[in-house]
Amino acid sequence: MDNLVTERLVLHPMSVDEAERVVAGEPDTDDRWEQGYPTEGDVTVARRFLERCASTGDPQPFGPYVIRRRSDHRAIGGIGFHLPPDEHRSVTIGYGLVPAARGKGYASEALRALLSLARDQGVASVKGDADHENTASQRVMTAAGMRQIGEDERVKYYAVSWHP
Repeated sequence: MDNLVTERLVLHPMSVDEAERVVAGEPDTDDRWEQGYPTEGDVTVARRFLERCASTGDPQPFGPYVIRRRSDHRAIGGIGFHLPPDEHRSVTIGYGLVPAARGKGYASEALRALLSLARDQGVASVKGDADHENTASQRVMTAAGMRQIGEDERVKYYAVSWHP
């Protein structure tokens, strides 16, 4: 799987070796990690990715991606699909950035690239959610073209759909 490249970012498909380093918290000499990377969320995603690879194989292009700035190639977060498309050709996404990278539009830029990939891969809808207090994440999904489709006592639900 190739990198997804945007104006300011490179979304790099996570490999098993990279996931193992993220879980261990030990970059190798080629890794460039921004302060705070990997976050707890990145470690959780890497663990799940390793479990999925061991049980069903590499899910790419429907796996996790490391978000890197093009300017310095530092890992600043992650974005990806929770699972491959279901029987309705629907996927759920998640993302996160280190604190120093937040508020600069990187998450929306990365999400737009991931949505484009999903559409190109024949996905019919992409879903996401954010806690009520997480207005930044709600803005990210809205800026990327998703719309709120519901909420419960804890989260707001967002989606975007395409017709074949």
